[in-house]
Amino acid sequence: MSRELRVADFVRDEIAKILQTQMRDPRVGAFVSVSDVRVSKDLSYAEIYISALEADSAEKKQELLDVLNNAAGFFRSELAKQHKMRTTPRPRFHYDELLESGPRLEKLIADAVAEDATRQDQNG
Repeated sequence: MSRELRVADFVRDEIAKILQTQMRDPRVGAFVSVSDVRVSKDLSYAEIYISALEADSAEKKQELLDVLNNAAGFFRSELAKQHKMRTTPRPRFHYDELLESGPRLEKLIADAVAEDATRQDQNG
């Protein structure tokens, strides 16, 4: 496993713990999950993809991202306490839209497959 992947796994686990146990801001909420982390080759940045059950509008998603990105220094210092690396990646939070669009895409695919099956039955 590459160093970037190991660091990304570490960052994902630690950020999830910090979100669950140490975040006191009520705008973050209890149901925020870390879906993916990608670390740059030089380990200077960690792109963190999150989703939240309470973020049901674009405004709430943006507010959540603003809160988390404003607390990036806090996250970085907490990460630095948990490892022995020379540098700690600077976190940048993004909202992961894939979790919400996944079921919609599955339905579109299922509808297309059903439509193809109907056409084949009519032509065959």
